[in-house]
Amino acid sequence: MIAVNRLDHVGIRVHDFARTVNFYHQFGFKVIRDDRHERVVVLRNAAGTELNLLDSVDTPTDAAVAGSNLLMDQAHRHPGFTHIAMQVADIEVTLRDIESLGITVTEGPVTFGDGKTSIFFRDPDRNVIELTQLPAVPEQRHDGEAGR
Repeated sequence: MIAVNRLDHVGIRVHDFARTVNFYHQFGFKVIRDDRHERVVVLRNAAGTELNLLDSVDTPTDAAVAGSNLLMDQAHRHPGFTHIAMQVADIEVTLRDIESLGITVTEGPVTFGDGKTSIFFRDPDRNVIELTQLPAVPEQRHDGEAGR
């Protein structure tokens, strides 16, 4: 078995570095590397989440796919990663912040069977972003506390 320690980064193909950097800056991401020779801008937030922005987008000529996300917006379902999900502490506060930034929430808040509550929206290149709040963990009682 290969032991994977953690997810290192997510690569996102983008149309415009500046527009995408500005968008993710609203979520606490800062540029830690800008290498135009390699055509990559690397962003990281305080929690250590890393996004690699790649500028190798082809401009679609087919009007049916222009401005859409191939994996999420087309009738034919292609295999691939459909979204990234990032944890937040409070989904209601996050929802208010998202709305105050003028970002359109495309789904949610929705609570799933595992207790997580999420909202979904799109980045400037129509990639799906999920922000999720973990369910509250009930406090555990220690032996001898039952009668208190």
